[in-house]
Amino acid sequence: MAEAALTTFARARRRGRPLVAHVVGARPNYMKVAPVYAALERSGRVDQRLVHTGQHYDRLVNDVFFNELPLPEPHVQLAVGSGNHGEQTAKALDGLERVFLDLRPDVVLVPGDVNSTLAAALAAVKLQIPVCHLESGLRSFDWAMPEEHNRRLTDHVSSLLLTHCEDARENLAAEGIDDGRVAFVGNTMIDSLMASLPGALERAAYARLGLKPRGYLLVTLHRPALVDQADLLARTVAAIAELGARIPVVFPVHPRTRDRMFQLGLSPDGGVHLVDPQPYSDFVSLMASAAGVVTDSGGVQEETTVLGVPCFTLRDSTERPVTISHGTNTLLGLEPERLTTIPDLLGDRHVARIPALWDGRAGERAAVALERFLGVRQDVAVGGPLLRAAVARRPD
Repeated sequence: MAEAALTTFARARRRGRPLVAHVVGARPNYMKVAPVYAALERSGRVDQRLVHTGQHYDRLVNDVFFNELPLPEPHVQLAVGSGNHGEQTAKALDGLERVFLDLRPDVVLVPGDVNSTLAAALAAVKLQIPVCHLESGLRSFDWAMPEEHNRRLTDHVSSLLLTHCEDARENLAAEGIDDGRVAFVGNTMIDSLMASLPGALERAAYARLGLKPRGYLLVTLHRPALVDQADLLARTVAAIAELGARIPVVFPVHPRTRDRMFQLGLSPDGGVHLVDPQPYSDFVSLMASAAGVVTDSGGVQEETTVLGVPCFTLRDSTERPVTISHGTNTLLGLEPERLTTIPDLLGDRHVARIPALWDGRAGERAAVALERFLGVRQDVAVGGPLLRAAVARRPD
């Protein structure tokens, strides 16, 4: 975006209100930020700007999600695109520093743990702009995951850390992060899920594929640890094909996964429906009505926990252990052959407990925490137990 356009956005800011810049770059970020953005907009105490780095740039994993969430068109759109971790992070860091110099936000909110998250946090703190990390404190304790580095570094430079589960605060305390910077607000992604669920169920997206509720498995795979290893991906596709011979499989193929499969000439046959990435409501429809879900996504582990749908995670570790202790998630490890046991495991379902504050109102609590941090709500002191108690209540 041209410098003149950026300056126009900066000047559009209403006098006397602090400015919050939300930085998103990947599809899961949109569902996490949307409830916070909407709650702040309703409150009217701050101005907001949405900055999209373009880390996810494919229309099928970008526009189709943006169009269905309570988010405006991005005020600033960068074009970071793909690349290795250093290249992608550097491009985002350079572009975001220019944006922040122009906007001069009072706080930068960053969700999750993608490269754009870390880049935004670093750009902000180097300009002495406070950072608010949404979904802080998650830990996989797997240093082979690039996301683990991103989330840890972002937490340690953040001034306000918004957690979505109780063990996240324990992780932060174990790393010496001041408890007064932490607020337990709940899971904002679940706000988006709950808001979309009634309409998603009406869509019955499975019917377009000739399927019936609870009569199929949903598969979503995209992480480099899986799809960038030729042998592992080939074994996974073979296991999915074997699985499809026993129960129909719906596989929305992420662009990264699609490219790797094409390069290797992989295509599961039989009962596997390969489809493009789905709009948010259609994906929720497919997920909510599935007999089970196979994934390597953190967000899907959480959504299936709330939906009560069995989830089988093809990873060695998860930064969301609450989905195992409370929810429906089973960690399979990076062992694709275990996928073939899923039809037998479906009979071992147990009743899930929805984690605390995964109640559809986390965005409101996050908005209150931000407003108190910025000093535009004076009814309670910012930080520590008082803040955590206050953000657990609905805003006035």
